[in-house]
Amino acid sequence: MTMEKVRPGPATPPEAEVSGLEAPRYLGTRRRPAALSAGVRTGVPLLLLIAWWYGSGSGQIPPDVLAAPSSVFDALRELTVTGQLTDYLLASAHRAGLGVLVGGGIGLLLGVAAGISALGEELVDPTMQMMRAVPFLALVPLFISWFGVGETFKIVLIAVSAAVPMYAYTYLGVRNVDRKVVEAARGFGLRGHRLALGVVIPSALPNILMALRICLSVSLTGLIAAEQIGATEGIGYLVTLAQQYFRLDYMVLCILIYAGLGLIFDGAIRLVERLAMPWRRHVVAR
Repeated sequence: MTMEKVRPGPATPPEAEVSGLEAPRYLGTRRRPAALSAGVRTGVPLLLLIAWWYGSGSGQIPPDVLAAPSSVFDALRELTVTGQLTDYLLASAHRAGLGVLVGGGIGLLLGVAAGISALGEELVDPTMQMMRAVPFLALVPLFISWFGVGETFKIVLIAVSAAVPMYAYTYLGVRNVDRKVVEAARGFGLRGHRLALGVVIPSALPNILMALRICLSVSLTGLIAAEQIGATEGIGYLVTLAQQYFRLDYMVLCILIYAGLGLIFDGAIRLVERLAMPWRRHVVAR
């Protein structure tokens, strides 16, 4: 008589036997193919581009309402050949970069100070909340009277537009940090800047990156407003020229450039999120 070898099955918890529930299974992670993900992301923009091309080619969209894609491409080629597009992009990037760096840095410091300290909140938060309620474009006449229409005015306006959202999201992120983690870090002797850099800011990093994404988007609005006053180069200056000479092809081109810059900024922040917080990709349902 032969004895069959019995393979041990998975152990069932006593609670599962009593309640009749199955033991949880490890589901693992399912990654969507890169080609499928890229196709889904670009599907809607491509459909809009096809509809625009067809409407312009068939005459359903008059050229005095919306310039045809071929006209916009000719305007792009014209600016590229003359070198103006490169000069305008570099000028706008310089202004936006300095403005976001200064405004975002100030907003980050104030958000951490107000979020981590009761005294900091009492000193900073009322003023920042008042600034948040004031549209930054309403400050344009005041800034012109203070700084003139030179580069300082443009950088300050972009900095103010970036500082407020950075402060708001950083403050919220710091306040949402687990108090037990902060108390444990203080128990190990972390105080001041060591506590902020080692515990608070890394824990609030999702909110800070979201704030940076919004700052970059809002800075484009500030950039347009700044470059339409006293500027001789920049994408905003190109928008002003297109309005003066009623060049719809240049107007649409500027809109597409701003949309492209928004996609580039968003992609850069997504890359930083993947590198700084690799665990967050497993949270999203695929």
